[in-house]
Amino acid sequence: MSRRVLIVHNRYQLAGGEDRVVEAEADLLRKHGHDVFLYTDSNHRIGRMGKLHSAIETVWSQGSYRKLAEMIRDHRIELCHFHNTFPLISPAAYYAAGKAGVPVVQTLHNYRLLCPGSLLMRDGKVCETCVGRSIVWPGAVHRCYRQSYSASVVTAGMISAHNLLGTWSAKVNRYIALGEFGRRKFIAGGLPADKLSVKPNFVDPDPGCGDGQGGYALYAGRLSAEKGIATLLEAWGRHPEFPVLRIAGGGPLAPMVQSSSVRNPHVQWLGETSRAQTLDHMRGARFLLCPSTWYECFPLVIVEAFASGLPVIASNLGALAELVRPEHTGLLFAPGCAEDLAAKIQWALSHPDRLQEMRWNARQEYESQYTAQKNYQMLDSIYDEALSEVPAGGVRTRPAAA
Repeated sequence: MSRRVLIVHNRYQLAGGEDRVVEAEADLLRKHGHDVFLYTDSNHRIGRMGKLHSAIETVWSQGSYRKLAEMIRDHRIELCHFHNTFPLISPAAYYAAGKAGVPVVQTLHNYRLLCPGSLLMRDGKVCETCVGRSIVWPGAVHRCYRQSYSASVVTAGMISAHNLLGTWSAKVNRYIALGEFGRRKFIAGGLPADKLSVKPNFVDPDPGCGDGQGGYALYAGRLSAEKGIATLLEAWGRHPEFPVLRIAGGGPLAPMVQSSSVRNPHVQWLGETSRAQTLDHMRGARFLLCPSTWYECFPLVIVEAFASGLPVIASNLGALAELVRPEHTGLLFAPGCAEDLAAKIQWALSHPDRLQEMRWNARQEYESQYTAQKNYQMLDSIYDEALSEVPAGGVRTRPAAA
């Protein structure tokens, strides 16, 4: 059944996996005959706004409310699918949809509804202090958003205000968690369990399976502290016998990576690479490294690796521990422990036959769970559930589960 869907997304200053997921889902819906409309804003606009204006917009953007109401009316929208509303679109967008009687689906790409910093991290370590609190004051006190007290107060204020208003429970019909780990965290944080569905990310088009004959290891992603870059570089610094490590990506720790590549001939920094280039590197790599120290929700790079037939060595943490099955599609190591990471790399290098078997398993994992067709079936089912719950005139607040 064809639907008229409005996708809403506040783009980031540095495009990443979340932005790519939004584009992929829009294309997926179009391919299945739906009329897709986009409402986007960009964080690049923040620099032209005053601090007071920016703060007000974060909590309630009247401009977004008005524009979305017009789009819903003019395009006869039947369902709104939100990805990111922070900071410029704001939760006011849910109210615009609710007033028009249009159901709301919200994908949870990070932990923003629970944590001002969105990562459930503080001082480089996992932190769940704000989980389950109506007023997330610790996130403000500890400056968890960009290490800024004023910005953290605004962000914590937005989360707290909409907790107290009941926005998260009453104005969203269905939430999409990217995995079971994330679903459990959001339930612990207070979101209604009966509104939380699980739908992972997907890869389309199929990049094809590689052979791993390049002989190198690969990291692909943002170069930031929570991604475990320091752990990765420490492991390679201790073991000159390791194969070449190719690092694709950019971010605040790029100078650290560049410096390491100068000192260590076994570290190659590729800089920012296109998706096509990254996939090409994946097809030739022995294994992918994902050493994150935060609760990853569902890194797209792992599904891309599986699609490329590439085993993954990842931190035993968050969604990574669900996605990577030890000695089946990859290996898991203790988060932040360079010694354990090195041990797992040495095991992989000394078991080439098992590593080759993992390549085949990884590809099978993609074909069985992460193709576009399977993902569309899940998304369509979630849309059906959301549409079945909305009476004329607004979002129905479902009774709590017994």
